[in-house]
Amino acid sequence: MAAWNLYRHRNPDGSSKDWAVRSNSDGSITTRWGKTASCLPSVSNRSGVRQFDIEKQKQAKGYVLVGAVDIDVNGNVTFPGKSLPATQPQTPDPEPMPTPPVETLYWTIECRAKQVVRVELGIEVRRLIGVIQALPEGHATPELEWNGWQQWIDTTLNAETFELSGQIKSVQGVLPWLFLLALKAKGFKGVDIDIATETARDLSVDLKAEQDVLVFFATDLDSIRDTAEVLGLLKPRLNLAATMSDKDDCWF
Repeated sequence: MAAWNLYRHRNPDGSSKDWAVRSNSDGSITTRWGKTASCLPSVSNRSGVRQFDIEKQKQAKGYVLVGAVDIDVNGNVTFPGKSLPATQPQTPDPEPMPTPPVETLYWTIECRAKQVVRVELGIEVRRLIGVIQALPEGHATPELEWNGWQQWIDTTLNAETFELSGQIKSVQGVLPWLFLLALKAKGFKGVDIDIATETARDLSVDLKAEQDVLVFFATDLDSIRDTAEVLGLLKPRLNLAATMSDKDDCWF
């Protein structure tokens, strides 16, 4: 019996990329990924996440299940009992699913950047977390702690290529989302950060266009403006009253 579930994401230009996952006997999860081919060279091992959850995250990003496959230690993919190569499976179009209510945001990052960029990414991750920790207590303490903070610190300390994913619940507060948006807005070359709703809608870094997400976190743009400005997601408003008070009276 094949140990891996293989998923495929088809791009608008006709190219595609594959992602495979399996559960190990020690409870950890192993994933492999790469451009659609007979070999998936990139590999990662993770603990503390269920295979069901991580597959759901990929499906929310548009990945479609191809089928069960075997993958050897070198990443070579074979379909048990089939002569077709991994690059040419015949898969039916997925049946449309009813749109569920938004209860969670799903995020993924694929970091294939050069070492100098990976180092810059790690520095920026720790800088942003430091900025968030320095916020007033009412803003910096979500109702339920988000485990992504430590995930990001641990992963970027190694300065290696990596793949990471997770979830953000509404009770965890708006800060994790703003943190990820701030990183995404930096546009590190070779670092793909995606955030999506359960309906697979990709979120932009334009807070004004994401009113439904603000409602999801029971907040609004005015309430988070100061935090968003500190994180670089909004330009500071010009305080005309303060500006005019600093100028000498020029009436004559």
